[in-house]
Amino acid sequence: MSVDGAQLWTLNQRLLGVVMDACTGELTKLGLETKEFFVLAQVEASPYPAEIATALLLPKASVTVYVRNLVAKGFVRREIDEKDLRRHRLVLTPEGTKARDRALAALAEEYDRRLARVTPQDRVELQRILETMLASSAA
Repeated sequence: MSVDGAQLWTLNQRLLGVVMDACTGELTKLGLETKEFFVLAQVEASPYPAEIATALLLPKASVTVYVRNLVAKGFVRREIDEKDLRRHRLVLTPEGTKARDRALAALAEEYDRRLARVTPQDRVELQRILETMLASSAA
């Protein structure tokens, strides 16, 4: 039996979509839209909007809107970058950290609920496969 990359990609996208849809209620309670959540979750790893846009494959203009919304909601603040005073970097506020952590917990819970359908051996194999795929992208 042969499965091509497009089929696997589609299945993965469907799974991610189903998991995100199941988390929409929790995100709404936290005051977040789905894409705002992804931006919020990326701030610590990529504190500059252009880096966030690259990491999330989103247009810079869209990230600017999401950042503006997150600032207005009190989840993120802009600070002058000490290394380059012409730049602003993004920093999570305590409220932003709490919202991010609660949203990530909801996402993990929903993903774990679906992962429970898979045997422990298959989970280990899935992790190995995903890590192999990610490692090959770095080469």
